Amino acid sequence: MRIAIRAIVAVLCVMAAATPSNARGPYGSISVGNWQGGAYTNDNSGAFTHCAAGTTYQSGIYFVVSIGENGSWRLGFAHEGWRLTAGEAFPLALTFDGQPAFNVQGMPIGAKLVNVELPLNSSLIGQFRKAKVMTAFAQGQLFQFNLNQTAQLLPALLNCVVSVKKSGVANAGEFAAAPPKVAAAAPPEAGSNPPPSKPGKTGSQTSSGTGFVISSNGHVVTNHHVVKGCGEITGNLGGEAPVKLRLVSSDQTNDLALLQAPSPFKEVAIIKMNAVQTGDGVIAIGYPFHGLLTSDFTVTTGIVSSLSGIFNNTRYLQISAAVQPGNSGGPLLDLTGALVGVVSSKLDAITMVRATGNIPENINFAIKTGALRDFLDNSAVMYQVTERREANKEVSEIAKNARAYTLLISCTANDQSASAKKPAN
Repeated sequence: MRIAIRAIVAVLCVMAAATPSNARGPYGSISVGNWQGGAYTNDNSGAFTHCAAGTTYQSGIYFVVSIGENGSWRLGFAHEGWRLTAGEAFPLALTFDGQPAFNVQGMPIGAKLVNVELPLNSSLIGQFRKAKVMTAFAQGQLFQFNLNQTAQLLPALLNCVVSVKKSGVANAGEFAAAPPKVAAAAPPEAGSNPPPSKPGKTGSQTSSGTGFVISSNGHVVTNHHVVKGCGEITGNLGGEAPVKLRLVSSDQTNDLALLQAPSPFKEVAIIKMNAVQTGDGVIAIGYPFHGLLTSDFTVTTGIVSSLSGIFNNTRYLQISAAVQPGNSGGPLLDLTGALVGVVSSKLDAITMVRATGNIPENINFAIKTGALRDFLDNSAVMYQVTERREANKEVSEIAKNARAYTLLISCTANDQSASAKKPAN
């Protein structure tokens, strides 16, 4: 994949080239978080053509951002598994943080790469620089990209172009620095600074999610995003006084966090060892919209819709059981009452409507117990499992049993950390 990626970055702006061998680079380097790239030249003439940087997502898609020597901007998307028809353009809708979509054209370059050429004054670049999430909808498929460090990446690309045009590729270095103040070829949006943030009030903010007891030593599992940035974390079982929880470990990649109470709880969740199957019934338990709706936990039922999440992410289950903000970190149980997942998120309805024109229904996600067991093993936590094929129970009985190990998780954070905290879903 590494060789193919290098060729993709090289060929992106050399549109006249018949093969990637007609482009050479990178010269110098652009290193911003996971984004890597540099300057490129036409191998036939030696002339500077563009600066580009890209990164690979868990879906296998390689995403490239490029600016040509004439100031033209391009985006590139590549995947080893794609089989595209070169030259057959198709409409592509790009959405940033749920804002109105930008309608552009995707042009396949070979079987694996799609090029998106942007107008010189496109406001898309300004949105891209400030956005946290980008979605791309094309040919009936929706792709989502978390955008990290793009506020630093785009100035680095501009700096690369201006520096190489001034000093040549022989003097290329690290371009991830502030761009020159004057960059006539750059779109106005890309060179502007984000609007200053409004001063916030001092004090603290409180958010909530769900967790469940996983060991006889008082360990509690929830989502990483539920407790991210928390100064103080408390948990309480229904009808009992809250207890203070300490953060033991967390895994941002798998969105898991391990907490511990000062004393053990009476009951624990038991993990099902046998894998669930598509169509199996499931029950989600949690505390959605706590303080706005009921103060008790809620119980929703559904099925396992798919054994993978967005972009075929096999660490997740897709479920139809309804979940809302506050359900994050709650237990997902099968019809015997065994734990089969950790509720994590729901598909963003607003983003989907803007991207597709359709309202998604009952598309929610839970982390599989395989990822949970790996996390617990790495944290040296003892937990209980079951391989027995027990008879199904009534939902009311399962909910009654879950009451003894399902907690409302409350997080108190200062304004600065709370502003960066992902809301519980």
